[in-house]
Amino acid sequence: MSQPVTDFGEDATPYEKYVRADVLTHLQHPLTDDPGEMAFLVTTQVMELWFTVLVHEWRTAADALRGDRLGDALAALGRSVAETRALNASWEPLARLTPREFNAYRPALGDGSGFQSAMYRRLEFLLGEKSASMLVPHRGTARAHAELSKALGEPSLYDEALAYLHRHGEPMPREVLGRDPAQRYEPHPAVAAAWRRIYARAPEGGDLLRLGEALTEVAELVWRWRNDHLAATRRAMGGKTGTGGSPGVAWLEKRASRWVFPELWSARGDV
Repeated sequence: MSQPVTDFGEDATPYEKYVRADVLTHLQHPLTDDPGEMAFLVTTQVMELWFTVLVHEWRTAADALRGDRLGDALAALGRSVAETRALNASWEPLARLTPREFNAYRPALGDGSGFQSAMYRRLEFLLGEKSASMLVPHRGTARAHAELSKALGEPSLYDEALAYLHRHGEPMPREVLGRDPAQRYEPHPAVAAAWRRIYARAPEGGDLLRLGEALTEVAELVWRWRNDHLAATRRAMGGKTGTGGSPGVAWLEKRASRWVFPELWSARGDV
């Protein structure tokens, strides 16, 4: 029976070279003596990694739709569903914090806030939540600012989905197809009508229905993410001003009220 290789001489293990575990497990530098701060740091860093994966998946899906490769797009969206569920589960270590427990290390954040996450902002841009003002916090980080500037001007995942519908039997008006991709997506009655027609043909809606359902599942999980964030924040700090001077719960409530891919939800009531 063969034995696993354990001696790699003076070289790092192949696992370490591939995963970079030594880098990942030494990125935590708590600024207080509170034992809960480590969990907060690791959880936040894990969220950033999931943001990175989701940006990759949704860009993959958008590129596939642009190339009329629906199967590839659906595969990427399907993977992202499982990954978003894992992201949402990341709230669990923080969701039970009492205000006293959170306040024990909250001062270490200073002016820091998840609102300032560049990767999360790229994720939001892919969902159609565009805003040039969101580039301002990243002017001091050249790579992040350049990546966000590029993402701001690119079509969102939903833009590519609507263009796909247009090419495959559901015509979209010029103002939808030719809209400025750097602007926040706003609902359009023609888009809602197209989704109504697709869903009215169920189960014969075919590929377009499959795309609609895949996007709906993504949208629902994003809504759950926002509400889990809201609940965890409300539990830990109530109505206090958020870190970084953000409105805290009030701002999160506003975000939670916005549905991603809005016509996929409004159209359902008329089918």
